[in-house]
Formats: sequence, structure tokens, C-alpha cells
Amino acid sequence: MAPGAMSRGHRWTRSLSDAQPVPYWLDDPGRPRPEPALTGAETCDLLVVGGGYSGLWTALLAKERDPGRDVVLVEGREAGWAASGRNGGFCAASLTHGLANGLARWPDEIHKLQELGVRNLDEIEAALARYSLDCDFERTGEIDVATEPHQAAELRAWHAETERHGLADGIEFLDADAVRGQVDSPTFLAGLHDRRGVAMLHPAKLAWGLKRACLGLGVRVYEHTPALTLKPYGAGMAVRTPYGTIRARTVALGTNVFPSLVRRVRAYTVPVYDYALMTEPLTPGRLASLGWRNRQGLGDSAHQFHYFRLTADNRVLWGGYDAIYPYGGRVRAEYDDRPETYAKLAGHFFTCFPQLEGVRFTHAWGGAIDTCSRFAAFFGTAHQGRVAYAAGYTGLGVGATRFGADVMLDLLAGERTERTELEMVRTKPLPFPPEPFAWTGIALTKWSLARADAHGGRRNLWLKTMDRLGLGFDS
Repeated sequence: MAPGAMSRGHRWTRSLSDAQPVPYWLDDPGRPRPEPALTGAETCDLLVVGGGYSGLWTALLAKERDPGRDVVLVEGREAGWAASGRNGGFCAASLTHGLANGLARWPDEIHKLQELGVRNLDEIEAALARYSLDCDFERTGEIDVATEPHQAAELRAWHAETERHGLADGIEFLDADAVRGQVDSPTFLAGLHDRRGVAMLHPAKLAWGLKRACLGLGVRVYEHTPALTLKPYGAGMAVRTPYGTIRARTVALGTNVFPSLVRRVRAYTVPVYDYALMTEPLTPGRLASLGWRNRQGLGDSAHQFHYFRLTADNRVLWGGYDAIYPYGGRVRAEYDDRPETYAKLAGHFFTCFPQLEGVRFTHAWGGAIDTCSRFAAFFGTAHQGRVAYAAGYTGLGVGATRFGADVMLDLLAGERTERTELEMVRTKPLPFPPEPFAWTGIALTKWSLARADAHGGRRNLWLKTMDRLGLGFDS
């Protein structure tokens, strides 16, 4: 350890002394009261299981398609309490976990996927206006930044490739001076600026607003009502909850990271825990020292990457880097808090923005992401088409879940649409192996990615093999 490193580490750690181990977004006095739990029997046309973005968009769009449809939504805790209230608030147009992933996996339909993604983001913006949903929505775009020379070269080469494929509309390569003219960090060497394809928002307020909109359209919402079992019942389905059973013609599952009620789906996802810090509001002087006038979201280009953005009250959210897979793939509340990761993140934050030394963090939290091996969501049906599911958004579901809701409704209706005809929708990722192979493979992949970051991006034999198989691990 270099002289002074220990003292610097202690100084950075002191910035966490007041940080509350709760998600900043959910720590809001305006948080709505939960709806009562279901007690007794219910019947409906469509039952939606899950009160995150996936379920809320499904219920809302179902009522928009057919206002007379009887829709019930059940949520095991409170709407937005899991990933939908813990994420960074990056609402991307991409449906494929970024253009590079989409082009690599679905080159023949990438232009259609990009078109549908932009349309989906436009429709989210329109819905926020239509239902007067105030979630601090700002369509500011995003900059992918390079912090190592090889990353700068990779960004330049990738920009040239998007131009060759006719996919570079609205995307600009920034050299070191240009990127630091947007946001000033001594670590920034280059950037790729997507000017319109990403919006920033308050994720919990989006979930709460969607719940309010659903209630306004007549959706019956029951919170603190976990769905325990799913079984056929006559021409429909029956879902058992702790205090009553719901009988529905059709069911849409928006449970994502939590074990699916369709058992065969469970092998396609693993929970990966991601962590974030939130600073106190920056003073005008400190904000000016960043030059962050256009309020874009940012993410660095390492395999173990960080994402960061400004909030409406000029705090900085700083998250990512550690992607933690718990052995056995269990989702547990104790994994939501990880002080050793918070200490790492604090050190990385002040390395990126040394001009903010002395700023303190007010919140530090984690949450589980439903990760699949192709990074982008997958879809399907069960029980002779009476049940639909969407899962595997891999940390990029703030916007894509609305598209997934439309897909589930198309599948339940048995309709052939431009969405259901997509290869992305018709195919599934490779499942994860059972333990101990899943943990071993993920640990080896994480080690290899960290090694690549430390060695100029050079990928070892394991990563090259994973690339050939179309497999991956990401947060």
C-alpha cells in the first residue's frame, strides 16, 4: 500500500458515517400508504402478480387496451419496494441492454428493436403527461465515459461501427477535452454521448405514480399479498394468497428476481446484488466545480462499471462496480446492506471527483437484479397460454418493462404483433447450471472481468469461450 493510502481510505470512509442503510428513493415522507391486503376470495379477467414496474405497466396497459377488463394486481410487500424503488433511475430506450448487446445477438432485427425502443420511451414520456405522474423525468441522455486508454480506443471504434450500421443517430464521440467540457473529472479520457436515448427519473415516484394511475382506472390493488401457488382452475387459473384465493381467466407474472410461480422459468435468472450511495445535496459551488450543467446520466466503460447521475435536488447517486451473486441464488434482506462495498464505492467516488472531497453520503443501499445470461429480457407463456411472464431485464428494466408488459398482453391475447414476431421475444437465454456450478462459473467470470479491466481490456480464454457461447454475467 502506498504511503498515505491508509489515511486516505479512512478519510473516504468517514464520508459514510451518517449514511442510512435504506434506499434514498424510498426514504420519502410523501410515500403513499399501502393498499389493504386481500382477505377472502376474488375473481377477475386478468390477475397481475408483482407490484414493480413490470406488473404496474401490465395492469395499466391492460386497462388502456380494454377499459372494461376486470384487473387485479397483487404485491407481496408494497408497490416499488424492490428493484423498482432501488435502481439508479436510468430510463433507457434500449430494449436489449445496450446497442452493442442487441447488435451482437439480433443483428437482423436491430433496427426494428431500436425503433421499438425509442417508441417505447416516447410512450413512457407521454404516459407521464397523460396521468400527471411527477417522477422528476428529464430526458437528458447519457454519456459512457472512458477512464483508461484502451477504453477510449474501444469507444472510438464502437462509434465507427455504429456509423457503418446506420445506428449512430444522436450518438456523438467526445474526446478528452469534449467529455470534460460536459462533466469535469480528471479520470475521463473520452466519451460516447447518447443525446436522446436515456432519461433520468425518480424510480420510486414512477412506481407510486403508476400505482395511482392503475387505481384511477379501476385496477384493484392488494399489497402485502404474496402469491403462493399458481394452479389451473376450470378454464382459468387460481392463485392462492395467505388470506384468500384469486380465480382469473389469465395471469401475468411480473415477479422478475423472485422465484417464478412457473418453476421451469427459475433456471433462466439469478439474483445479482448491486449497491449504491447517495450524497448530500451539493452546494452551488461544488456543483459548479463539476461543470455538470446538462445533467446527463453517466457510466464508465469498465467491465466492473459505475453509474452516476444528479437528482432533482442536486445530490449525486454513485452505484455499481460490485456485482454480488449469493451462493444458491437466494434473495434475502440481509444481502441489501454491504458496508465493504460502500467503502469501495466511496473511494472510487472521490477518485473520480476529487473536487468533492468533504461531501458526505446520506444513504447507502443494495438490491437484487434479475440477471439472465443474454442480459436482455425474455418472455413466454405457460398453462396453455393462460399465463404469461417476462423476466431477466438485468438491471436495465426501468424503460424496457413497459415493452415487456405489452409483450405479455400480446401473448395472453394470442395475437401476432410486431413484438411477438421478434426473434428476441420468440427465443430464450441459456439457463444457469445448478449449484455449485453456477457459483463457480460466476465467480470465475467476475475474476476474469476484473483481470481484463486491469490488463488493458484483454480477455482471457474463459471470457473468449463465454463470448463464443453467447453467455455473460453483468449487473
